[in-house]
Formats: sequence, structure tokens, C-alpha cells
Amino acid sequence: MDIKEEVKKGYAKIAKQGGSCCSSASCCGGTTQGQNLNISKEIGYTDEDMKNVPEGANLGLGCGNPIALASLQEGETVLDLGSGAGFDCFIASKKVGPSGYVIGVDMTPEMVTKAVKNTKSGGYKNVEFRLGEIEKLPVDDRSIDVIISNCVINLSPDKPKVFKEAYRVLKNSGRLMVSDLVLEKDLPEKIKNSVEAYVGCIAGAIKKEDYLNAIKGAGFNDVKIVEESYFPVELMANDPTAQKILEDMNLSESELKGLSKLVASIKVTAYK
Repeated sequence: MDIKEEVKKGYAKIAKQGGSCCSSASCCGGTTQGQNLNISKEIGYTDEDMKNVPEGANLGLGCGNPIALASLQEGETVLDLGSGAGFDCFIASKKVGPSGYVIGVDMTPEMVTKAVKNTKSGGYKNVEFRLGEIEKLPVDDRSIDVIISNCVINLSPDKPKVFKEAYRVLKNSGRLMVSDLVLEKDLPEKIKNSVEAYVGCIAGAIKKEDYLNAIKGAGFNDVKIVEESYFPVELMANDPTAQKILEDMNLSESELKGLSKLVASIKVTAYK
């Protein structure tokens, strides 16, 4: 299975239809705009956050609100790994102000196209979107103050490389603030090998200890989990796309509920 190609296909579909992939409330998509708003509220976004972005920027993606952790300041340069339709970037742009700058990087052309369209419709002057992979960022060395990412790094098949790239582009004393999904123990093989579960963020997750070690191995200091909660995997049973996963893998609802303490949503901070 070519992970990146499958993820691109999945997110291209999401960009076109406006559904979500993963959140603390649902996984693998098929949500409406109203549901996207509810999902975003549950994972930490405020009504003001959602009101001040272009329509269509919020796809209900994510498993936390990295902006809330980033303590963004006027004049800072922010990089969003896996920026999607630009939701976090547009919120960040308000926080860093006209003297700051926000760059979003996404590997899915349809997402970048959607984000650029949203930038124009919202009249943003300090936001830019670039097509690229988070394992090979189209960003200069030591040019970024803050890196944020929301439930995206788990989709990468080479997470250590992602964090090495993040370290490369950060300025000295720069900071990393990410929300992501990690595992408390290994996934059953039939979920680990499921394309749908991978695109839905679950199958790409690695053990929490390995995730933190990948950050430390890239050179980061003061790596901390500042918030952690269990990802309610059993709610996949209520999602139309997830139901297809259950059918394809012959996974019963009781088996799925048994996994409820398997996946955790974490918010991590680290410094260069």
C-alpha cells in the first residue's frame, strides 16, 4: 500500500465534499458543516475562532486546537504542517497580526487550491499556502518562530523525518505545538492494514513513547504532553465511512468498543 497516495486520495475527496476525517468526536468523514462546527467546539475552538474564518475553511479535521497552545504573538512567523483548507492558518493570522506571517504546507493539491481560494475570499494578506510534503518542507532553514500541526503527523509514514524537518526550519528558541493521535498499545493487524483506517488517522498512529522519542531524537528540548484524553474510537460505529471499515474488517461493535482505551489524543510542546 502506498500510504501517501492513499492519504492524498482520501483528503482530495474531503476537500471536494467538505467532510471531516478525524476528530475527538468522529473519524473518517462524511460530516456536514454543522457537524464540523460541533466537532471543532469539542476539541477546543471558540465561537470567535470559527466565526472569523472563511466559509469552507473548517472541515472538522483535527483532534485538538494547537492554536490555543501556541501563545502566538504579534509579528511571529507560523508554519502549519498539513494545513488543509486553512482553518488553523486563518486563526493564526489574526493572532500574529499584519506584522506576522503564516505559511501552510499540505501535500494534497485539492486542499491547497481550496485554501488559496479561502485566502482570497477572506482577504488575508499575511497567509500563504504551499504544496509540499511535511517530510520535505518547502521552507527555508531557521525561518519559523512557531510550528503547529493538528492531527496530521500521524498520517506520515516517516514521523522522525517530519520532526527533523520541523527542527531544521525553526529559528533558535523556536517552538513546536502539535495535537495528534498516539497509541497506548499496538493496533490489531486488521486495523493497522486498513486503508480507510489509515486515512481516518487511526492506523497511522504510533505508540506514545515512540512519538515523543521521535521529537527528542530530532533535537528538541523540554518535550512535554500538556494535555491528554482518550480518543473515543467506539464512536466510529456511528460514522457512515467507519461502518464500511467495520464491514471490510469484519470488526464487531463490541470489538471496536474494546479499543476505546487504545488511542489517545495528545497536545505536545517542544522547543529548539
